[in-house]
Amino acid sequence: MKEILIHPAYFGPVSQFVALVKADKVFFENEDNYQKQTYRNRMYIYDSNGKLLLNIPIKHRSALTGEPKEAGKHQLYKEVKIENDFEWQKQHWRALKASYQTSPFFEFYEDEIHPLYHKKFDYLLDFNYACLEFVTEALQLDLDFQKTSEYILHPEDVKDLRPLINSKRKFKFEHEEYTQVFQDKHGFLPNLSILDLIFNEGPNSTNYIEAQEFKF
Repeated sequence: MKEILIHPAYFGPVSQFVALVKADKVFFENEDNYQKQTYRNRMYIYDSNGKLLLNIPIKHRSALTGEPKEAGKHQLYKEVKIENDFEWQKQHWRALKASYQTSPFFEFYEDEIHPLYHKKFDYLLDFNYACLEFVTEALQLDLDFQKTSEYILHPEDVKDLRPLINSKRKFKFEHEEYTQVFQDKHGFLPNLSILDLIFNEGPNSTNYIEAQEFKF
């Protein structure tokens, strides 16, 4: 893939980072409307009971403006605020520690990721870019990327991978198994958050990603 258009996500799934690494240039969508049930504000990790959803609560437009929900007005992704009245950061951090503290590399990255769950972020998009920065530094990825300045429904000369943000959409992505903490209980769970790969594979995660096939 030469150039791709993709959404920034909350520690997006492995498939997203395979796409990012395979691309020559990346455009992050900054001008679209927010949608529910996407990786914009959710990620999936592996805990002792299997696949676990971690969801960031957001302030909906009706709560911010006082307009009725049926008004039908969309909210831009970049304008979505996090609902920090809930202790979601504390909950997510506890879940990550409970799930990965016995993984080979959690302690190796703990000090770098800790601030993301102990610093207040007002906007979801800002937080997701901070998550992306952690991953690129952890994996030593030199991404050539830009942020879009306008929304284009049918972009030309770029591979549109924006549908990857939809956590409910099924698409063909098969990747090699790597050792997961609770694999002996529930088997290998594919395409979890990139954090699952990082905490289990550490510095080898980059080599792993580069070796995967991506078809969409």
